[in-house]
Amino acid sequence: MLKIYNTLTRKKEEFQPQDSQTVRMYTCGVTVYDDCHIGHGRSIYIFEVIRRYLKYNGFKVKLVRNITDVDDKIIDKARQRSKEKNIPLKDAFNQVRKAYIDSYRKDLKLLNIPGADKEPLATENISEMIEYIKGLINKEFAYEAEGAVYFRVRKSKDYGKLSGKKIDDLLESVRIDSDPLKKDPLDFALWKKAKDDEPFWDSPWGKGRPGWHIECSVMSQKYLKTDTLDIHGGGRDLVFPHHENEIAQSEALTGKTFAKYWIHHGLLTINKQKMAKSLGNFITIKDFIDKYKDNDFLKLFFLSAHYSQPIDFSEEKIEEVKKQKKTFYSFFDRVDMHMSLKDSKAEPLMPEKNKRKIDSLCANFETAMDDDFNTPRALASLFELVDLGAKFSSCDNEETVNYINDKVEKFFHIFGLKRKEKKSIPKEWIKMAIERNKAKENKDYARADDMRLQFETKTSYALSDTNAGVIFIEKFDGEN
Repeated sequence: MLKIYNTLTRKKEEFQPQDSQTVRMYTCGVTVYDDCHIGHGRSIYIFEVIRRYLKYNGFKVKLVRNITDVDDKIIDKARQRSKEKNIPLKDAFNQVRKAYIDSYRKDLKLLNIPGADKEPLATENISEMIEYIKGLINKEFAYEAEGAVYFRVRKSKDYGKLSGKKIDDLLESVRIDSDPLKKDPLDFALWKKAKDDEPFWDSPWGKGRPGWHIECSVMSQKYLKTDTLDIHGGGRDLVFPHHENEIAQSEALTGKTFAKYWIHHGLLTINKQKMAKSLGNFITIKDFIDKYKDNDFLKLFFLSAHYSQPIDFSEEKIEEVKKQKKTFYSFFDRVDMHMSLKDSKAEPLMPEKNKRKIDSLCANFETAMDDDFNTPRALASLFELVDLGAKFSSCDNEETVNYINDKVEKFFHIFGLKRKEKKSIPKEWIKMAIERNKAKENKDYARADDMRLQFETKTSYALSDTNAGVIFIEKFDGEN
């Protein structure tokens, strides 16, 4: 039984979606004012792994991830562009939005991660946000003030239930810089009055734009077609105030639980420092792929820590995951070469003891993932499975090799890792391997060693002797 740590209840709970067949999941997406960094990559990847594991368990999953394309940071970037290009702010705003939406979608391709089932833009849903706000005003959970609209936090009886924060404690942190239009310093904006020369939309309260929090309530419920989500996810930095405010406004309007399970991932640091351009340690997804050429390195790095924990990026850790991938590729080489050089006299049926060993390690993988998606433990089980597979690839049982290869490929898919492409073995290589084996049988070890040296010098493969005969293992990452 899958168990998930629920931020709302602060404990692990058995996962039981409202519909036994379909999981409705919403995660907070990017704000498009800059290129995505590897911290964004972690968030995107974590929820993709969760989506894939839920599907592995037989669920249909509908995933919605928003794109925030109207925000103070986007407008600030547009003002800068407007001055540099000497163009109207409206044009600069649309250029910034489009550029970084396109950039985000390129990052998904670089990571080889599909988009969510729906990735709505905030600017495409302004009318629905206005209707949502009108509903909150009608229920007296919100009020208009000189063209802006605010949510009455104190009217929300259990405000703070997600973050564990108390209203009296919150008051101390907002008194210094309080909006004079608010009736209470704790209230938050649902609709912001337009400032001079900034993008705006018409509303019953005048020209303006939506606050940040309202878009997620509106778009999650609209596109998932439900008042109550099964899973709502995001970074730990969003627990307060963003997710707390989402709960308050959503439950005020519908009177129903907004989300059953809240999943929050830890944040990413670089060499134990917060990532920041001013520190020169800001690594975009494009930077990473440009330098390392392989998105699996980043994924294996993410898998090394539980999603809920912080994770620290360093060059040393990437060197470690390079070795891990070499292990995986060596396994696939062994499997593929074994099948090419299989003995026609090989035992056709898999021994039951082989199946039991394989199934036991697969069960360990599933147990780890069922325990709040514990990827470090699951990854350890996958390495054990690969190690066992390397041993079985040296035997002469075709069914065993096929069976363990199939299991590894399924787990690779859950983790979004690339299976090494199968390559046919040139006939001259097979001929050389046979001749080398004859030299060894004749105890002409000098000739056998010389043939190995010639082969490994001329090709990108190394020879490896097994009980089933010689196999060819591709060299990895430029090794000689």
